[in-house]
Amino acid sequence: MNTTIFRAAALALLLAGCGQHGQQAPHPEDQAPDRATPADHPQAARDGHGQHEGRGRHWLAGDLEVSAAWSPAIPPAAPVAGGYLAIRNHGGEDDRLVEVRSDAAQRVEIHEVRHEDGMARMRPLPDGLPLPAGEAVELRPGGYHLMFIGPGDGFVAGRSVSATLVFERAGELAVEFEVRAIAAQSPAGGHEHH
Repeated sequence: MNTTIFRAAALALLLAGCGQHGQQAPHPEDQAPDRATPADHPQAARDGHGQHEGRGRHWLAGDLEVSAAWSPAIPPAAPVAGGYLAIRNHGGEDDRLVEVRSDAAQRVEIHEVRHEDGMARMRPLPDGLPLPAGEAVELRPGGYHLMFIGPGDGFVAGRSVSATLVFERAGELAVEFEVRAIAAQSPAGGHEHH
């Protein structure tokens, strides 16, 4: 498959989750990432040995809080699958998402979609995704996102996909991406860092 067709297919798959007019319907179980405060998710959720705990649909790694991890279901033999989540940096120092690993795909890349000259252009972020101190970053269709390249058969609605997020300062964090039917969208709202 040539690069142009691959990129077009990947972008079409990512943008399919955006819904009509780019609006996103809220998922009732999700909380918009900009509503969390440090008091809501204290660092005490980490044990004394640096292990990270997941609490329901929230995971903590140092000063970082990860929530609302999801992926759209894909048809069999699809070349890519998207991954979306919210990351809030409650700390006073910047961090960075530098790598994502998952047995559910051949590899995972961190991407962004930029709109230039009326065209949406997707590109990988080889240096990772900046996570500014005190801010929330949302990975969602049409913006920052994860790209599962060569996904296996786990991206079926109702299942979950495991991945390990690797942060420059906070270290590694295991998370579960809820696989949703394509009509299910990420929560509306939240503030993205671009």
